[in-house]
Amino acid sequence: MEIPYLLDTIERYKSDPESVYNTWFVTSEERLKAFRSIRRGVQEIVKNIAEGTFGNDFKGSVLEFVLTAITEQKQVFEGAAHPFYWKPKLRIPDIYENSANQQKFGQFLEACLIATREDQLVTAMNRLASAQIKGVGPAAANIIYFLHPTLVPPFNTAIVNGFNALFNDKKKLGSWESYLAMRETIMRVNAHSEVRPHLSKDLGAFVGLLFEIGVGRLLIENNVNSVLENIKAQAEKVSRLRHDEVIAEEKAESEHTEVQYLLIKIGRALNFDVYVARNDRHRSYNGQSFALLTVPQLPVTSWGNDVMETVSLIDVIWLKRETGEIVSAFEVEKSTSIYSGILRMEDLARSIPGCTCNFYLIAPDKRETEVMAQFARPSFRTTLADMSLAFIRFNDLRHHCDGLCQLGDDHTIMRKIARHYTPAQNA
Repeated sequence: MEIPYLLDTIERYKSDPESVYNTWFVTSEERLKAFRSIRRGVQEIVKNIAEGTFGNDFKGSVLEFVLTAITEQKQVFEGAAHPFYWKPKLRIPDIYENSANQQKFGQFLEACLIATREDQLVTAMNRLASAQIKGVGPAAANIIYFLHPTLVPPFNTAIVNGFNALFNDKKKLGSWESYLAMRETIMRVNAHSEVRPHLSKDLGAFVGLLFEIGVGRLLIENNVNSVLENIKAQAEKVSRLRHDEVIAEEKAESEHTEVQYLLIKIGRALNFDVYVARNDRHRSYNGQSFALLTVPQLPVTSWGNDVMETVSLIDVIWLKRETGEIVSAFEVEKSTSIYSGILRMEDLARSIPGCTCNFYLIAPDKRETEVMAQFARPSFRTTLADMSLAFIRFNDLRHHCDGLCQLGDDHTIMRKIARHYTPAQNA
């Protein structure tokens, strides 16, 4: 493969407005939020395995919630959870009934969590590969990508097919040897002096390119013959599905923006300064610019960079005008993981010394049962006891917005429409 040919392919990939580069890598707010919440989820997996509370099935485990958060990250990760489903007839993956294998898997995740260098990650992956745990293959890299996005590329059928077509290779899907060799090539090519300026140090951009080639949306010399066999039917199907997804995302984004605007409106009416997530300040609703309605940045604090990064991505924050103290924080979860949203709120509460602010998850009415089920999880019960976390339905916020603005004296007015978990709900 010649570099000029690769650069031309990259340019076609980046210029397609519906490519995963443009719909996920450079524009998705959820991609940015996912990294920290997935890390927290992996930490909980490691803790559960160490304490012997991980369980003997994928369903209901912390691993399921982590993989759910990953599969929400656009088409690149579609199917990422499948390799981890418990298949009783095959007894795979063998990390649910075999405690020794479960411990090895937990040790692998812990090693990746604490790794700070590339060689440590490669050692951890080689050690997991050498353990030969039945059913546990390089699909595990999809988890580790969210811990080390510049060192570990994701892995699935489409990515392998794209790699083989681009590099005229024959790498195998379920082989750790193939994955590690692929990873080395991806790292080297992505770091090439002529390639690096066109993509990113984050390997998600390069893997997105491989994915587009692998599914046949991006044609190159080596995949033309296979693509042409079913190009018309497949291209029309992919295009239709992608179009429908883009339309659905635009609708969800519009609703997300509407809810943010309502929270901004209420916060200002209650005489608070309002901060909106830094990557949403360019938005507007009904001609009302968020940049003109909100403060440009958070107050200067002694929080660490990691904490500030988390706080700066919270959807809406109300601040006391005199002191800049956080009064209430709101996360809008239209279709993304409720579990991840709770983790972000919990992370914020634990990161701010003496935090007494109020936290709210805002989600569609139809997700109320899901929210309350998450609130009822044993791992969150202590969290809910230590922090003020409640749920507000989209339609309640819409219907009562003007009343809250007119009748509210302070932030406590939000409790009138909020729903809290109580043990009786789980009885």
